Amino acid sequence: MHNNFLQYIDIEAFQNDLLNWYNINKRDLPWRQTNDPYKIWVSEVMLQQTQVKTVIPYYERFMEKFPTVYDLAAADEQLVLKEWEGLGYYSRARHLHTAAKEVATTYDGKLPNDAKQLGKLKGIGPYTKGAILSIAFNEREPAVDGNVMRVYSRLLNINEDITRYQTKKLFAQNVLETIPEHNPGDFNQSIMELGALICTPRQPKCIECPIQVHCQAYQLGIQTKLPVRNKAPKQKEISYVTLLIVTDDKKIMIEQRPNEGLLANLWQFPMISMDEIGFDHIEQYMFAEYGVKIKLQKKKGTLKHTFSHLIWHLTVYQATLTNELMDESRLQLVNLSDLSKYPFPVSHLNMMDFLQIE
Repeated sequence: MHNNFLQYIDIEAFQNDLLNWYNINKRDLPWRQTNDPYKIWVSEVMLQQTQVKTVIPYYERFMEKFPTVYDLAAADEQLVLKEWEGLGYYSRARHLHTAAKEVATTYDGKLPNDAKQLGKLKGIGPYTKGAILSIAFNEREPAVDGNVMRVYSRLLNINEDITRYQTKKLFAQNVLETIPEHNPGDFNQSIMELGALICTPRQPKCIECPIQVHCQAYQLGIQTKLPVRNKAPKQKEISYVTLLIVTDDKKIMIEQRPNEGLLANLWQFPMISMDEIGFDHIEQYMFAEYGVKIKLQKKKGTLKHTFSHLIWHLTVYQATLTNELMDESRLQLVNLSDLSKYPFPVSHLNMMDFLQIE
């Protein structure tokens, strides 16, 4: 018995139309040329919140560096973060690394094909679990992300708010009922592909769509009004002064971020929140917080960096160190030529342009 949303759909005809289109039109992507669950897992983690064209070079380099789960498990976290540098959402890399260690030790290097065990691994949520089970293990499991919810909200005319947990469950149930027995992995990928290439957020290419005949929203002319999404809260904005602190022998000071929270364990140039410390107190703050005496020099420039939930406004100043660096574990002095060995977030990578030290 199909639920109400599926009552107007000829499921078998829909499956065939979609899969025939996919077989002819699917993009030639590196992770589609393997059945190795580890490689499929890495690709799915990289593809979270990141566009395919951005992921491809990272994926290829990562696979060269860590061809097996044992290579990844044995690697130093800083090396893993360095390979991820610039890809963003770094907790993905740390969770992948933690889970790889567990797979190497607990599961003899083989990703479990059991939904419960797989879902317990760090960083594997319902979507990633469904994608791995269907693509790597041919299990009939839904993999519901924003792409899939967009396609199905239009296909079945579902106008529930897709940001709600209950709505995700509703979509998972509807997707599950439409997954064919014979090739669930291809089917799940075909929906994602359709969402990426045809059923796009703003101007869906309905004329080219292989499932147009099945689409409820198209019949009603409301495809651009779906999916329904409540507006996200406004991003918080924070202003920082960032310091390029240089010693007489041309070393530069860098700081490791805390091991939890935003950009955990990455390196940065020291940053001071202007909401908490006034500009006139920067030198006193650096001495009170780190025991370092600095002399502020000239302003080098400004940068803006946008995260999903907040915006950083960064003003960059050069400064000189006028005392010895105490044994402060968070700070290190490094040669300019060694900076590239440390993983930095994109905002601080962009500051390196200001490092022509006079």
